[in-house]
Amino acid sequence: MVSVRADPARVYPKYLFAALRSSTVQSQIDNMHVGTMIPHFKKGDFGKLKIPIPSRAAQEFIGDYYFAMSERIALLREINATLEAIAQALFKSWFVDFDPVRAKAEGREPDGLDADTAALFPDGFEDSAPGAVPKGWGKEPIYELAQYINGAAYKAFEPNEERRGLPIVKIAELKAGVTEQTKFSDVQMPEKYRIAAKDILFSWSGNPDTSIDTFVWSHCKAWLNQHIFKVVPTSQIERSFVLLALKHMKPVFTEIARNKQTTGLGHVTVSDLKALRVVKPNPPVLHSWSKLVDPLVERAFVVGQQAQALADLRDTLLPRLISGQLRLPDAEAMLKDAA
Repeated sequence: MVSVRADPARVYPKYLFAALRSSTVQSQIDNMHVGTMIPHFKKGDFGKLKIPIPSRAAQEFIGDYYFAMSERIALLREINATLEAIAQALFKSWFVDFDPVRAKAEGREPDGLDADTAALFPDGFEDSAPGAVPKGWGKEPIYELAQYINGAAYKAFEPNEERRGLPIVKIAELKAGVTEQTKFSDVQMPEKYRIAAKDILFSWSGNPDTSIDTFVWSHCKAWLNQHIFKVVPTSQIERSFVLLALKHMKPVFTEIARNKQTTGLGHVTVSDLKALRVVKPNPPVLHSWSKLVDPLVERAFVVGQQAQALADLRDTLLPRLISGQLRLPDAEAMLKDAA
């Protein structure tokens, strides 16, 4: 890690930060990377970086623009994270800790539930082979809750760099979205490999701590690469339940992948998904859950899309502003429209 401090007399500090984060400078850094296993940028190469220095007024506009946009993006992502945390907390309360069932078993009214919803929950537990579950509920393999469609082999897409066709979604795209590094394909592939916004995607291979996870795709139509499952719930009413069950089990998936880890990579197989069981409520509770949580999941998705759209706009305009290709009055008008 290197600390970079701007000389305020020569450059506006916020502009320097924005310039270093821009694709204009990042591409220079990429070309200076050394090492094969872990590419890195040498401290001594900082003197080789070329950073455009526009007028002071332009520097202040660009720097302030970058930080203002970044603050808005951070706020939206914080809202997104809060909504997701609420949904996950509700899932844990209802289907892991069984708070409403335990309350009724103890003769108490379940916290936070109206009378009609509370009446849907059983008032005790029953023994089963996998362990005690609420009366009338069951345990099912998580594999039986949805259809799991694995992506196609990367070479089958015949990737191109001219951005023809649809983007190919690998684990990198799940984390960062469609970027300049994303390859495209215009090969006609089976429809099952096509994904769209709101599809649930489960990355089952990679670094156990950073790659094994569940995502909701929020970008354009795309092709699905191998090592990622498209998860299709058996019905729309079960979508939020399946999504949050997968998210809740992330620590379990991580541990499974870590136990199979070779050369830094691990994986979760279909056999694992068939062996892992989750408690599934009866239909009335599932319908009540969907009615309560679907709006939270949908709102989180919309806010996440807004954050991504602003990030894309910020990162697209930044190099054009730095290079002078986009004039300040035009940029101000575009930002006003985005607001």
